[in-house]
Amino acid sequence: MHADDRRAAAGVSDVDAPGKDTPRVGVLFVCMGNICRSPTAEGVFRAAAQRIGLIDCFDIDSAGTLGEHAGSPPDRRAIHAARMRGYDISALRARQVVHADFARFDWILAMDRTNLRELTALRPSDFRGHLGLYLDLVSGIDAREVPDPYFGGPQHYELVLDLAEAASDALVARLLGAPNSRAQ
Repeated sequence: MHADDRRAAAGVSDVDAPGKDTPRVGVLFVCMGNICRSPTAEGVFRAAAQRIGLIDCFDIDSAGTLGEHAGSPPDRRAIHAARMRGYDISALRARQVVHADFARFDWILAMDRTNLRELTALRPSDFRGHLGLYLDLVSGIDAREVPDPYFGGPQHYELVLDLAEAASDALVARLLGAPNSRAQ
């Protein structure tokens, strides 16, 4: 499929392309510290959007519910695991979720229920976007939460990548089937 066809399928015409008065679809990935799971999810989704020629249609970011790692790069093990699969997340820097994120992003996807509860407590009453678990987008898997790999070994980072790839593919498919507007 040609990039223009993909834009049309996503509800974005040349007239509506980013930078021409139509806002991009904002996608925010959230975990606790923003050094393992959410930057991995951000990197995988960026690559998926780039692969299909729609990277310019999205505002993609990641954040943590805690701010203790703000300004830090992703964990070296996350960087290494991602690099081994062709993703470069080394330039990303951790930041904490802020109230303005609810105005900026249409899709806010938590890696687990604990972070979803934190986000739900922060959500303003006028937020009309989608707030939910990242893995709820994926059918055919039993997992609902992306497990924190921080205290695990390399296989834990590999599992995060497996889940992020499945969820990013599902998110792309969902966004291509939905109009370019606030999430439902």
